[in-house]
Amino acid sequence: MEIRYYRDPETGLPHIYEHGVTEAEAEWVLAHPGEDEACAGGSRQALGQTVDGRYLRVVYVPDEEGDGVFVVTAYPLAGKQLKAFRRRQRRRGR
Repeated sequence: MEIRYYRDPETGLPHIYEHGVTEAEAEWVLAHPGEDEACAGGSRQALGQTVDGRYLRVVYVPDEEGDGVFVVTAYPLAGKQLKAFRRRQRRRGR
């Protein structure tokens, strides 16, 4: 799967760096999502846990052709969002 990242116009670096997320973490969550659902404007979000135990939300847009994706942003889940995700995972038996 080809994965491209939105790059900050000022720094030229992937936007996910601003949230303390690496490409490897985002790619892991995309490959092993706990949840993957549609969002607004044709985008999708994958929620999951990294190998190191961090919980992330990765917002991406699937390519119209092929199996690639364009990652818009990714950030750690915290507070109520994290609590709700973990509760849903327990209910599903994961």
